[in-house]
Amino acid sequence: MRLGAHVSTAGGPAKAFDKAVDIGAETIQIFASSPRAWKFKMPTDEQSLEFRERGESTGISPVFLHGSYLVNVGGSPEIVEKSIDCLINNLVAASKLGAEGVIFHGGSHKGRGFDAVLDQAAATLNEALSRSPDDVSLIIENSAGMGAHIGASFVELGRMVKAIDDQRVKICLDTEHCFAAGYNIADTEGVKAAMEEFDREIGLDKLVAVHANDAKVEHGSGIDRHENIGEGYIGLDGFEVIMSHPAFQDVPFLLEVPGPDKKGPDRENMDRLKAIREKLAISV
Repeated sequence: MRLGAHVSTAGGPAKAFDKAVDIGAETIQIFASSPRAWKFKMPTDEQSLEFRERGESTGISPVFLHGSYLVNVGGSPEIVEKSIDCLINNLVAASKLGAEGVIFHGGSHKGRGFDAVLDQAAATLNEALSRSPDDVSLIIENSAGMGAHIGASFVELGRMVKAIDDQRVKICLDTEHCFAAGYNIADTEGVKAAMEEFDREIGLDKLVAVHANDAKVEHGSGIDRHENIGEGYIGLDGFEVIMSHPAFQDVPFLLEVPGPDKKGPDRENMDRLKAIREKLAISV
């Protein structure tokens, strides 16, 4: 189990490794371009080479990209077209940078219901995959269930995976989203039941990353609010329960916590996860 974080690329993509080293990260997630704009800034060949070299020299891997927050596979035709282009750009960037793939949020069905947008969502993602490099994965992140968001349940995620029917489609499990969506993964029996459902509906072989976030909100709230590790409703004991489950033993954990100064993941949060890993005698 490698432990890492989402880190900034300010100053150029390769600078992400400086931040990672500073906080003790062993794996990273980055934005290839602004997550709040459709306009995409593709890394240059020089930047890509430097990024790969820094990754090799630091030993920090795997690398994941996080896609734009604007992507919505359940949106209007105009938004769907923009989402396809955005996902393609991210997948191309992931290939250039040597990343495992692109983690993204499915968006919202806008009150129409999941069944009404499933075919559209599958067609959207199949289109993006068909026009992208075949050496990177498209990784769907579970949602917290807020409003009409897609993919809060493992049943919905499983139906999407089956409808797309492409081996490059994988899943990222966000602990806060999972907890908020009603899966009590902070409890031994709860995480056992949750991961049995995950395996039944999706398949554990599809799980390639975990967003490690404590919850600022109560179990089943449906609200997406991240908290620092050990300071929320999941708590240190809850993360010990999660990290001890066999389903997560070889899956990279990536912090997306606010940090003590609201500047993102820091060494203290990283050390909290490492202490749990050491306690459980899980070695890298």
